[in-house]
Amino acid sequence: MLEILRVAVDAMLANKLRSLLTMLGIVIGIAAVITMLALGEAAQRNVQAQLRMLGTNVLTVRPGQAFFGGVANSDAKLTVDDAQALLEGRGVGAVAPELEARYQVEYSGQNANISIVGSWPSYFDVNNYQFASGRPFTDAEDRGRRRVAVVGALVGDELGIGSSASLLGATIKIRSIPFQVIGVLEEKGAIGFFNPDDDIYIPLATAQMRVVGTDLLRSIGVQARGDASLQSVMGETDQILRRAHRLRPGEDADFTVRDQTTLLSTVGETTKTFSFLLAGIATISLLVGGIGIMNIMLVSVTERTREIGVRKSLGARRRDILLQFLIEALVLCLAGGALGVGLGVAATNVLQHTAGWNMVIAPRAVLLAFGFSAAVGLFFGLWPARRAAALAPIEALRYE
Repeated sequence: MLEILRVAVDAMLANKLRSLLTMLGIVIGIAAVITMLALGEAAQRNVQAQLRMLGTNVLTVRPGQAFFGGVANSDAKLTVDDAQALLEGRGVGAVAPELEARYQVEYSGQNANISIVGSWPSYFDVNNYQFASGRPFTDAEDRGRRRVAVVGALVGDELGIGSSASLLGATIKIRSIPFQVIGVLEEKGAIGFFNPDDDIYIPLATAQMRVVGTDLLRSIGVQARGDASLQSVMGETDQILRRAHRLRPGEDADFTVRDQTTLLSTVGETTKTFSFLLAGIATISLLVGGIGIMNIMLVSVTERTREIGVRKSLGARRRDILLQFLIEALVLCLAGGALGVGLGVAATNVLQHTAGWNMVIAPRAVLLAFGFSAAVGLFFGLWPARRAAALAPIEALRYE
């Protein structure tokens, strides 16, 4: 066995460039598979971290479609009255209505188009926001329509002044209306396509009466009490809003109620599907590399026909020749697999440092890569090995 392995390595080293080009498809395929699986694993962990950050006991209510005579239209609404009604739910711990619009924000000669979110003080607890400095606005400031604001961690970057901490206590202008900054949030990170660090938060009544000029809400956050199940609170929310909107039993609701777990699992499944799609494309490269190895092994059988005849005439059995060429194909694939793993790890580290992605290389990805490269070597090396083993000694010795 050691002699066969030595001959296989010698045959590979005798034609270094040809061996390297033969392994190229395997190297690229293995590297791509490892990188894509690492990206998918990082995306899954990121989704789980977002789920822990948002909390699993929060529901989101959004306007749906209103139906009149079986025809859908876009007149469905959510108002502050709906949020007030939800506070009566027995399983409801807190409610946070949300009104959102984008306006020009000015500060110290700089301006930017920033998302303005109006809500109650409960908004920060419901969405698990933490304060880096300052404080949230109060119920009294909301009722008094005070012009106070809480800024996200990246608002300073949006305004071109650097850290948002320098805005604490300063006066900014939203639609040319002055607001005093009373709080700065800690950085939370993007959640799907939404980044709360870029937003400015003001009292809901202030947003309705002084800035936006409407009482229509984008959504309502509903936080369940600690001892209440999310499903029971979801059913209770549906009943309260159907009663508030005067919907008859069986009539289609003009709102939607979703929990954060459902929203993030949808993002997670999409990310997983995309990762598997990319890994599948990378697998095609492995198959192409395997076909290249089979072609080279067939050429090797032709080149070494006289050698095979000599070996058989000296007593080599058919299985010895079969094993020799199978091991040569296997060595090529495993060497390509090792190079591919190294290239994949290097590519993962480069992406992690340059793009800032939290890449995670799972051990199963490395084992899968080596296992697949070995399978490719055995599968595509079998036919050339069988062809070499089937050669008759006399015909092989006569081959020129």
